[in-house]
Amino acid sequence: MTQQERSMFNCPVEATLSLIGGKYKPIILWHLIKEPLHYMELQRLIPNATPKMLSQQLHDLENNGMIHREVIPEKPPKTVYSLTPFGQSIVPILDAMCQWGNSYL
Repeated sequence: MTQQERSMFNCPVEATLSLIGGKYKPIILWHLIKEPLHYMELQRLIPNATPKMLSQQLHDLENNGMIHREVIPEKPPKTVYSLTPFGQSIVPILDAMCQWGNSYL
């Protein structure tokens, strides 16, 4: 994200939500904390996400530099997703969301 793109936010929460906002982005990031996962593994872990929605959310996270996408040249090819160092920087936020959610539940 360029400095010009960053300056269009009115507050830090808005900037954070621009990166991780979306129905499945935080859940995708949460599942990638421990280990890289194949696309099909993510689809099994997030059954309510349609393939189109999951692909779009993954694409957005990749474009924002939060996740890395690697295509493994097998037959059929496998796509593996992992957190980038920038993506790992959101882990404390996700942990806090999990703790808050547990308290709420």
